[in-house]
Amino acid sequence: MFGYGREMGEFRWNGLNAGQDGLFETTRRVVGRGAYRGLTFHEVEARSIINKAPPGTPWFDYTINAYRGCSHACVYCFARPTHDYLGFGVGSDFDTQIVVKTNAVELARTETSPGKWSGAMIAMGTNTDPYQSAEGKYKLTRGIIEVLVERGNPFSILTKSPLVLRDLDLLTQAATTTRVSVSFSVATLDEDVWRRTEPGTAHPRKRIDALARLRKAGIPGGLFMAPILPGISDRPEQIAEVRRAAREAGADSCHTGMLHLRGVRQHFLGWLSEDSPQLMDEYLQRYPERRRQTAPKPGSPSEAAQLTLGI
Repeated sequence: MFGYGREMGEFRWNGLNAGQDGLFETTRRVVGRGAYRGLTFHEVEARSIINKAPPGTPWFDYTINAYRGCSHACVYCFARPTHDYLGFGVGSDFDTQIVVKTNAVELARTETSPGKWSGAMIAMGTNTDPYQSAEGKYKLTRGIIEVLVERGNPFSILTKSPLVLRDLDLLTQAATTTRVSVSFSVATLDEDVWRRTEPGTAHPRKRIDALARLRKAGIPGGLFMAPILPGISDRPEQIAEVRRAAREAGADSCHTGMLHLRGVRQHFLGWLSEDSPQLMDEYLQRYPERRRQTAPKPGSPSEAAQLTLGI
């Protein structure tokens, strides 16, 4: 299997390294069954839930991620290295070993208490999909939205799942009292490309239909066409098809972005060598290997890691 890193190795969150505190208070492993077969849920109690975004991040300053890892299994996902930091691998572990912050709703309520929180915009879907399959089981995203609606706190959601329609009642309520937006990630409408690159996601046409329903309900929202993959999804007619679908769905905006491979180069090229070996030379030229930066000492996560993980 393409990928690299530790597959079910020593977990940093348990504080197993001498002198290192665990990232989470408690953990419990739950093996998925039925619709969740093939997934393992690591239920944890997080220490915090609202994270400060890195300086210069566009559109938002704060994020909430109730889950870590993502069963959508997108081969290009930029969030894979965060799993490596936790002691998992960035390959199949990221797709199947899902960290669930079971106290996310309680933390959201506490951290947005009047007098404690500024009321700043909070983004969901920045590092893991808030409506991945785990949400059907745990309903943490819905609980967090309930808190934000109660507080009148502005928020945004980015997802690849039509499961967001389950919460149409809350989103409609939020749109009448505060700033809210729901955008969908649709990198391609090409069925073959979709199946190869996003094997765990809902059909992209279902995402377009969900966007249209939300827009008809008066909820602002747009579309992110990213990443565009050279030689795979970058033909002009492919891009035009997505733009046309966004317009027809009533999207407020349609942003595009090219592939970047920071932190996932080895994983993505491993997939590419199996899927489209004829493109390897082009990608090696476009995405040359860069020298790794000095890694932080064990027990001293970098500032970026702290911001991402909410330590």
